[in-house]
Amino acid sequence: MREESAREAWSVEFPLVGPAGEPVDLKRTFRSHGLASLPPMHPGEDAGILEATLPVWGFPPRTVLISESGPEHGLVSAVGPPGHEEGERLFAAVRHVLRLEENLSGFYSLAAGDPELSWVTRGAGRMVRGTTVFEDVVKTLCTTNCSWSATIRMVSALVEHLGEKASGAPPTGPWGRAFPTPEAMSGAGEEFYRDVARAGYRGRYLLALSRSVAGGDLDLESLDADPEELPDDELERRLLALPGVGPYAAAHVMMMLGRYSRLILDSWTRPTYARLVGRDSVADKEIEARFSPYGPYKGLAFWLYLTRGWLES
Repeated sequence: MREESAREAWSVEFPLVGPAGEPVDLKRTFRSHGLASLPPMHPGEDAGILEATLPVWGFPPRTVLISESGPEHGLVSAVGPPGHEEGERLFAAVRHVLRLEENLSGFYSLAAGDPELSWVTRGAGRMVRGTTVFEDVVKTLCTTNCSWSATIRMVSALVEHLGEKASGAPPTGPWGRAFPTPEAMSGAGEEFYRDVARAGYRGRYLLALSRSVAGGDLDLESLDADPEELPDDELERRLLALPGVGPYAAAHVMMMLGRYSRLILDSWTRPTYARLVGRDSVADKEIEARFSPYGPYKGLAFWLYLTRGWLES
């Protein structure tokens, strides 16, 4: 890692390798799933840049740009050099969001023998996540039973009106603001969720969730635990107990937590898989059978099979 400071700029360079030496493809990571394009994150049009406004514990939020720095390194940059402690915490937040500590070598070993998925071993598979489990649960709830444009509207309203501003943030709009805290969301009245976010029935779920977390009755961050401490079945059970979370949302949040034993089966994934295999429809049990050889990675294999063309398109 190399750190550079200047009067107006700060940057940190980092190697594009995982814990076992496996490659990391930043462009694929930036385009890993739809939530990575929602505020407070903003992918660049050329797929090679991700802008994100991140909370920094003990300091105001910071907006950073993440990009490639040659074929083997990535670069995090921001305007205004932070102090040493702030810079360390900011870079740690970036590593968390990019899942750079996740070891995907086991998944790559399985995919290497699959002609339809061997391409992933060049560095695909890391799922951009929020800085908190709370953020990923809220964003996932905003994808349920609605169009993508409605999801963008709801999340943008939450970030614009309830998120803390970073230095240099525009006066209006969601950019340059961190994702709102549970306290900020719990303090917004029902009218906000009805009239500003226009969240519909989701409003009562978002309010109940944020109040439970802010009040200390619910510890969502404890769900980001080692599988040996919190097995997938128990994790799924706890997620399904959350307000508004059903099987689709639970599988989606599990993917954000690096748990890939569930397939995300919904109104987009099912027909997309059928189209890719040249059929009108495919039964869920057949999809499960196709990816069952991947064991705990079967949900990741399924997702990457569906999204291979995202970067090209």
